[in-house]
Amino acid sequence: MAASSPSLLLPLSSASRNGLAIKNPNSSRYIATRVIASETRDKSCKINSLSSRREAMLLVLGVSGGLSMSSLAAYAAGLPPEDKPRLCEAECEKELENVPMVTTESGLQYKDIKVGTGPSPPVGFQVAANYVAMVPSGQIFDSSLEKGLPYLFRVGSGQVIKGLDEGILSMKAGGKRRLYIPGPLAFPKGLTSAPGRPRVAPNSPVVFDVSLEFIPGLDSEEE
Repeated sequence: MAASSPSLLLPLSSASRNGLAIKNPNSSRYIATRVIASETRDKSCKINSLSSRREAMLLVLGVSGGLSMSSLAAYAAGLPPEDKPRLCEAECEKELENVPMVTTESGLQYKDIKVGTGPSPPVGFQVAANYVAMVPSGQIFDSSLEKGLPYLFRVGSGQVIKGLDEGILSMKAGGKRRLYIPGPLAFPKGLTSAPGRPRVAPNSPVVFDVSLEFIPGLDSEEE
């Protein structure tokens, strides 16, 4: 059965179609760029008197004195500030520091946020999983939480990147895990950037928070 919704999880170059640059002159990104350019001209005389390049940048963007450096970096990259749902929030991140890291023969590493109590999925079985996919800096480039539905795929069948396949196969239903996926097990051709999504370089490491929600059919049999 095919996946339930569009996703970037497939290691194919076709996924990068979602990352094409916006060229529509009526798009909000294009209009915002024109507004910023206009404001830049109006403030150019003030910039010359500023004491540092950082202050100049903040003034041009109209956010002097009120924007963190991480938010500024996101703005400069064409990304909105990070305010997206996550599977591991601040308290979870703190607890995760004390969770031991497991490293597999393939180079995949993971930490269990929560160990499930249900069955583990056999190879080829369909699973329903929520995920939040990030570059190592923590910026999110894909998430089932934003789509509002778990992602359905046949685990171990090459329908998703290798690191995600391997990581979920050893989970139990109801579990939650952070996967540190090395480049060879991630996206061979990478993913282009898009509004709200950072670029993923070819064969670069990525981080996935995954929650194995249930295994259709197998869960009901266990019950």
